[in-house]
Amino acid sequence: MRMLSKIKDFAFTHPEANAFISPNKEITYGDLWRQSEQVARYILKQNIGSGSPIIVYGHMEPEILVCFLGSVKSGHAYIPIDISIPFERIDRICKSSEAELLINVSGQPMPLENSSIRMITFEDVEAMAVDSEDTDAEKWVKEDENFYIIYTSGSTGNPKGVQISVNNLQSFVDWMTEDFPITGGLRFLNQAPFSFDLSVMDLFPSLATGGSLFAITKEMIARPKILFEALKKSDTQVWTSTPSFVQMCLMDPSFKDELLPNLTVFLFCGEVLPVRIAHQLMERFPKAKVYNTYGPTEATVAITFVEVTKEMLTQYEALPVGKAKKDIKLLLLNEDGREVPEGEKGEIIIIGPSVSKGYLGQPELTEKAFTTINGERAYRTGDEGYLEKELLFYKGRRDFQIKLHGYRMELEEIEQHIAKSSLVKAVVVIPVYKGDKIESLTAAIVPAKHDFEKEYQLTGVIKKELAEKLPAYMIPKRFTFYQELPMTPNGKIDRKQIREKVIL
Repeated sequence: MRMLSKIKDFAFTHPEANAFISPNKEITYGDLWRQSEQVARYILKQNIGSGSPIIVYGHMEPEILVCFLGSVKSGHAYIPIDISIPFERIDRICKSSEAELLINVSGQPMPLENSSIRMITFEDVEAMAVDSEDTDAEKWVKEDENFYIIYTSGSTGNPKGVQISVNNLQSFVDWMTEDFPITGGLRFLNQAPFSFDLSVMDLFPSLATGGSLFAITKEMIARPKILFEALKKSDTQVWTSTPSFVQMCLMDPSFKDELLPNLTVFLFCGEVLPVRIAHQLMERFPKAKVYNTYGPTEATVAITFVEVTKEMLTQYEALPVGKAKKDIKLLLLNEDGREVPEGEKGEIIIIGPSVSKGYLGQPELTEKAFTTINGERAYRTGDEGYLEKELLFYKGRRDFQIKLHGYRMELEEIEQHIAKSSLVKAVVVIPVYKGDKIESLTAAIVPAKHDFEKEYQLTGVIKKELAEKLPAYMIPKRFTFYQELPMTPNGKIDRKQIREKVIL
């Protein structure tokens, strides 16, 4: 693979250059390559099935990158899982992926119920005596083989593993390094956990160009003073994050070019970039370019881009998400499957080499969402949008799949988990909008018989139950209780009416 070859080149030509910097640790290109070779050789000695992915569990440790590269150099895709993911969900990922090996680099114990998977630590790998020769490049993952698998929310209550191949990732990295102002040796901000595919937008363009990643941990995000001290030291040149994260930073007046004097590029993906936020960034960082991008996990992070200009801020109420990258074609189809004319809203269909082969081990779901058009892979996004002079404008979801703070989730999955509580008879989860952006989630619940005197007590118990099953970002912010939920004439729950109640 070209990208792995480039990383190897940097390891030999610039072995002392930092590849990754986290609060307490950093790793050079030379050490990254050498240690990933050790991981690769360890995996090769385990006689793992050829299609079996390697689960890597951790947060922002340098060792997590070592294990990613070690996995793909041994011919196995990796599945990144962040420490914020509940163990019950991890257990389901282990089972559905049929992974045989999990490498825990977090330094924390993992009480999983799945006894069929072998769990090791990074120290176990280091302790094993292995030969010092490089693994044969013929063993590396290649072409249509999976490079990584990222699990997203699934409407059945079970997460879906999106398979991203070597070719998918190479297409994405080529685009990032050709069409964006990304030159060699830049410092990238790494805000997104590695189990969130936004992280791919900084991780691999950085490694492919001899750059370095500066990691922002969840502890930093929770403590703004420490976060801003870290940002000041980071020397960030390329900022990659969700709009929500930069919006939080903008609340502090010190977030401006004096804090990050060398910052030249803002890259946003994962949710709507509000005009107001783009305007503030352009005022506070006049030398930096602001890019808005769009794309689902199933099409390898992002497939459209646009540099936001001052003219756009006054021209549009909602910013465009941009033009498709050169090797991608966009179709916008109406409900009858016919292409809509320019300016008319339709479902966004993505065609080209960025499109995933589908969901791991879920052929029925894959068949529903993926197809082939004129011999090329295509993905039905479920997103609505329209085209205007080749610019794509995003107009929201067709179904109940949403993005909140950059995380994609199925409302039905959250509802299913709430409904499992013995305290709940019926539930609907409603997204609460502020403008075009989802601000939070509210759960409208018909409670079962209970002994709590106050609603907040009932809410607390339900939230505690959910925390064992779902990551924090999927738990509704507000819980409201009703004697019954309104129904439509055809017998379905009337979500529109519930939404009106929630907003009031």
